[in-house]
Amino acid sequence: MLDRERKLIAVAARGLALDGLVRGTSGNVSLRAGDLVAVTATGAELGSATAAEVVVVDMDGATVHGDFAPTSEIELHLGAYRRFGVGAVVHTHSPAATALACVRDELPVFHYKLIELGGAVRVAPYATFGTPLLAQLVLDALDGRRAALLANHGAVTTGADLDSALRAARLLEWAADLYLRAAALGEPRTLDDDQIADFRRVVAERAYGRLARVNR
Repeated sequence: MLDRERKLIAVAARGLALDGLVRGTSGNVSLRAGDLVAVTATGAELGSATAAEVVVVDMDGATVHGDFAPTSEIELHLGAYRRFGVGAVVHTHSPAATALACVRDELPVFHYKLIELGGAVRVAPYATFGTPLLAQLVLDALDGRRAALLANHGAVTTGADLDSALRAARLLEWAADLYLRAAALGEPRTLDDDQIADFRRVVAERAYGRLARVNR
């Protein structure tokens, strides 16, 4: 059941570990397929994850396939699918993003690439992992965004598909690392509403970020 999705998640988990965004059993990945969700199992070593360590649950969280219990953050994943209609969710404990989440209340739009995540990345207040309270706080922080930070914990990104959610996770970690470097020199400048609106306009006009063929 969902063999393709389970394999994709296992590959994604190993890639996140290789990039240093997750370590040991910290972090989880899920991918929705209709009314079912493939998600990493609780206690799985992500750096060596296999498809057998990815379980399938329904939208109520009941296991329908697999030998292991789903991640303890399953309510966060399911909540993102119910509330935002996304296709995939990635939760990491990536170093720069987590460090920033231990200190700041948000990651502001100091670089235009953050606009791809929906704007300033909010930091959800701290709550114990795996609890309904944490899921609710993070979902509120995700509203209108593709990423959120979890105070003293980690980061979450979403996407229309797994590749999109993974790109968002890597972009968030890059931006958090860049912000920490800039903050060591002084208070980073941020983009104002007019600059953000202008960026969005130019992106729409020029199809920024996509390969464009030359008209001959």
